[in-house]
Amino acid sequence: MQISKIEIYKYSIPMVPFTIATGTMHFAQNLLVRIHTDQGLIGIGECSAFPMIAGETQATCYEMAKDFAALWKNKDPLQIESRMQELDLFTASNYTAKSAFDMALYDIAAQHANLPLYKFLGGQNRIIETDLTMGIDTPEKMAATAIEFQKNGVNIIKVKLGKKVAEDIQRIKEIRDAIGYQIKIRIDANQGWTFDDAVIALTNLGKYEIEFCEQPMRKWNDELLPQLMAISPIPIMADESVFTHHDAERLIRHKACTYINIKFAKSGGILEATKINQIAEANGIACMLGGMLESRVALTAKMHFALANNNIRFYDLDTCLVGHKIDPVIGGLRYSGMELSLSETHGIGADVDPAFLKTLEQTII
Repeated sequence: MQISKIEIYKYSIPMVPFTIATGTMHFAQNLLVRIHTDQGLIGIGECSAFPMIAGETQATCYEMAKDFAALWKNKDPLQIESRMQELDLFTASNYTAKSAFDMALYDIAAQHANLPLYKFLGGQNRIIETDLTMGIDTPEKMAATAIEFQKNGVNIIKVKLGKKVAEDIQRIKEIRDAIGYQIKIRIDANQGWTFDDAVIALTNLGKYEIEFCEQPMRKWNDELLPQLMAISPIPIMADESVFTHHDAERLIRHKACTYINIKFAKSGGILEATKINQIAEANGIACMLGGMLESRVALTAKMHFALANNNIRFYDLDTCLVGHKIDPVIGGLRYSGMELSLSETHGIGADVDPAFLKTLEQTII
């Protein structure tokens, strides 16, 4: 089998502005690739650029994708490790752009095997429950949002923090006062606190039954994580500190985290995510599968991955629900409240409405 052509799209999705500690996003800066083969199989891949975290934009992903496509023309898509090694040799990092190509290869491989991707990866189908994320706002508005989440049956809320520490503490206090303690709360500082701020925040927030805190400090402060771990009553989840399995091994070796958040767009896709999860599992570190601002295309691929890896114990698969104004995806995972389910369609089982694709800037290599 050979790759015959690759379609590349600037897959922009309008959204309600979404604020985290490092900035505000006004639309999902996504990229979509569709890899065609000479045997008629088409693999789909999506990545979501989040420049404040990964240093890539939709524009940089689009240009890198043109080079990646040229490298792969007329080559075997089933040789996934060889294809991804070619991208790694061509450019360091650029994991976001790489993840879309990785995803499309796994889609082709699973279709070629006549299996849903989760079965191709060795998993079993089941329903999983995701959290729902709220962006940063005033404590009063966030408490009101939490009440709406509760009314809509949300059982797990992920709360973005990482601004002024006193206000962050007040945000959680007012949320807990509003909804009580039946709903799980996770917090994510997105590198927003200094070490001293993190100590103040985590020691004061412990009484509010927080499941874990993601990425309390900038990743260049990783050497302080073991000290923070010893102080914090709340488990620490590494996110921006772990792009590759080398990062995971380093943090685990230094006892610098309780959990790890895996994101395809951070790490280059399924191949590298598998390596991160294997290292974490071997060391008794559970993982979460998270994302940037992906549509249901990438979310469906992520659910397949989660079903194939029992060490993925936390699910943050709500990115299309965080303010996306449209859903152009055909097929894919389905939401029933916050419960996610998959069909038995071969491969990833999701695509994008051709009418929507016609409205996007595109290139064919």
